[in-house]
Amino acid sequence: MEKTALGIFAHPDDAELMCVGTLSLLKKAGWKIHIATMTPGDKGSAEHTRDEISRIRKSEAANAAALLDGTYHCLECEDVYIVYDKVTINKAVELIRKVRPSIVFTASPNDYMIDHEMTSLVVQTACFASGIKNMEASGTPFEMVPHLYYVDPLEGKDKFGVPVIPSFYVDISSEIQIKEDTLACHASQREWLRKHHKMDQYIIAMKHFAAHLGVAIGAQYAEGFRQHLGHSYPQDNILKELLGKAVVVR
Repeated sequence: MEKTALGIFAHPDDAELMCVGTLSLLKKAGWKIHIATMTPGDKGSAEHTRDEISRIRKSEAANAAALLDGTYHCLECEDVYIVYDKVTINKAVELIRKVRPSIVFTASPNDYMIDHEMTSLVVQTACFASGIKNMEASGTPFEMVPHLYYVDPLEGKDKFGVPVIPSFYVDISSEIQIKEDTLACHASQREWLRKHHKMDQYIIAMKHFAAHLGVAIGAQYAEGFRQHLGHSYPQDNILKELLGKAVVVR
């Protein structure tokens, strides 16, 4: 088994918001960490051009991954235009073939933003298809279907405001500082969120949600997940095996 974990998300800072605490625990357990984004975050600015903000955000994402001794990848799709098509799926397949992860994290299938939902679908298919020889994608087929985990949607609710309940939680109380430090690397997003989302609580909101999840398991901070358990995907919860008591199944 390859001791490599890969988080594939829509935008820079998605992993830091939703699962970096768990990635940090895996890193401490001896796993290699990779974080990828479908886009460079090219529309996440009210003042920079697309090219400028793309360079800034990819640099921020690489700096954040480096705090986990990790590697950052960008698939160079466009914000708002992530689609479930051959080109996008093949990009994700090629990344999985390159990284060869045993564990993959991705966005919630039901989320407030279509970019996240499309990313979730693309990654689900890429995990399944990365071992298929006749895929029109480069790289050596990676025949193992990785363990696939969905993070919580932002604020823990779907687009209708219905709570999305994790099937298990990871106690990240010991990792909250690295979660804060990696998120702080994304400095460009503070001003963007202030102008577009009318909020100035970037890190505070992250910690508030992690604390909210922690209440469910009697921990100070937690992250929530659901595992993809469809046919041909691994059925065992490898995170429970690796992280032990830090994983609490509800």
